[in-house]
Amino acid sequence: MWSKRDLIDYSLDRRATLVSLRRGSVSALDACDADPYLKRAAEYHGEITKRECPICKKLNIRELRYAFGDQLGQYSGRIKSLAELDEMQNEYGEFRVYTVEICLDCGWNHLIYSYLLGDGVARKAPRKSHTMEDDDWGHLTGAARPDGRVKAWYMPSEGKRR
Repeated sequence: MWSKRDLIDYSLDRRATLVSLRRGSVSALDACDADPYLKRAAEYHGEITKRECPICKKLNIRELRYAFGDQLGQYSGRIKSLAELDEMQNEYGEFRVYTVEICLDCGWNHLIYSYLLGDGVARKAPRKSHTMEDDDWGHLTGAARPDGRVKAWYMPSEGKRR
């Protein structure tokens, strides 16, 4: 990726976690505490690596890449593949990518590295488009119309909070 910059490598933190695990100052339950949603995301969207898990020694390590940035708008915080990131670096000015490794067998997970991508041109965030998530939460905010549809832009006033 041509615009990759500001790389932060978390290998020393990873190594410190593994050393403290082997010393016994951290339990395996603390080190292998992958959230069920993270494991599910790794199973269906993660890219398989050739590295083995440092805990259970199985070749089941997957990598997930999350993209965050103000210019991404509502798409910030989503999982992206390398091909999508390569395309996005030409469309957005600046966003940060976090790469996490996850073992599906034992639950080991750790942040590997993060870096900035983008062409450096400042842009406004894309306009919020209506999603199914807006429909799911509409009944909690009172945003539902009489016909059941939800206003994506609706923000309840202070007096109407439930």
